[in-house]
Amino acid sequence: MSYPQIILKKGKEISLKRKHHWVFSGAIQQKDDHLQNGDLVSVISSRNEFLGIGHFSHGSIMVRIISFQERVIDQSFWNEKIKAAYELRKSLGLTDNEETNVYRLIHGEGDLLPGLIIDFYHGTAVIQAHHVGMHAHIKEIAAAIKSVYGDGVSGVFDKSAETLPKNLGINSNEWILGEPKTDLVQEYGATYKIDWEKGQKTGFFIDQRENRKLLASYSKGKKVLNTFCYSGGFSVLALLEGAKEVHSVDISPKAIELTEENIQLNPKIKGEHESKVADVVKYIREIGDDYDLIVLDPPAFAKNIKARHNAVQAYKRLNIEALKKIKSGGILFTFSCSQVVDKNLFRNTITAAALECNRNVKVLHQMSQPADHPVNIFHPETEYLKGLVLYVE
Repeated sequence: MSYPQIILKKGKEISLKRKHHWVFSGAIQQKDDHLQNGDLVSVISSRNEFLGIGHFSHGSIMVRIISFQERVIDQSFWNEKIKAAYELRKSLGLTDNEETNVYRLIHGEGDLLPGLIIDFYHGTAVIQAHHVGMHAHIKEIAAAIKSVYGDGVSGVFDKSAETLPKNLGINSNEWILGEPKTDLVQEYGATYKIDWEKGQKTGFFIDQRENRKLLASYSKGKKVLNTFCYSGGFSVLALLEGAKEVHSVDISPKAIELTEENIQLNPKIKGEHESKVADVVKYIREIGDDYDLIVLDPPAFAKNIKARHNAVQAYKRLNIEALKKIKSGGILFTFSCSQVVDKNLFRNTITAAALECNRNVKVLHQMSQPADHPVNIFHPETEYLKGLVLYVE
């Protein structure tokens, strides 16, 4: 099968030959004026060389490449892609693990599939398409998941309504295949309830798994403040590892409700827990100075490059307040998930905050996303999560 062609300007093929997945509008010399958002297209160089097949869209990024090989995008294509991603997670020890049974199966460009996220929750696969072209293949993707997992998957849920433009008419999330056998998952022995239908992202922030485990190792006997706590991931693991007291704060009442539920699901917890619905930025200005460990894990302050300056200032202000208040000898876990704020800019921002507070700070760990959120070496935009563990004198 042949797809409509998009021809690039001379010299604009270099990024695709280096296996970057995006074709920007300014690189295009010629295209069919009748192309619709989501159409599959072949991208051709000015010398008539085949470069890749991708999804077209009107906008700054006009094509997202899903194959650098000339082939038909059919069921076998999706089966191969899902199988390859599964084999990677299997090699990481995630596909048959009683202690941890939640992980990311597809991470967009990191797994060579721009616009597609699939998270696996103890038998339930949750799909989020971030592009209409990817969503057009949703049934084939679900079939591929079933082909790879067999009886290991009980249900496939499409949660794309909140990630696709509202004018597409996809207004509700739905079960594509089967139904869930449970809404409980395990992560390093902790039990969490997942609300994939109404919760944030696909239901849980899987990308913080290894960072939660690291925080737990610092928590024994400590008083911990977990800000932007969502469903209490850091709180639960800190308490299970012997934290003396944990306070969880989020502006969302639903998030605090989930946190409380997750605390109750873990009867081995012995320490004290208190949760509060509050605006974290305002709340942290009023806290006392007796916290041994503070977690700052805010939502993305910058969704695009235009918002980067304001985001940097917001990260700086937030970290200044935490650095002012934390006990001498305290540990600060601070994060940014804003892709446009790279790790060097984030580190420089935290350095500026420490200088303004006039406190000596040492970096103990530099954190990132886990291996089931792979960074495509040819597509650096897939590296988005960064964090620092700081010792504050």
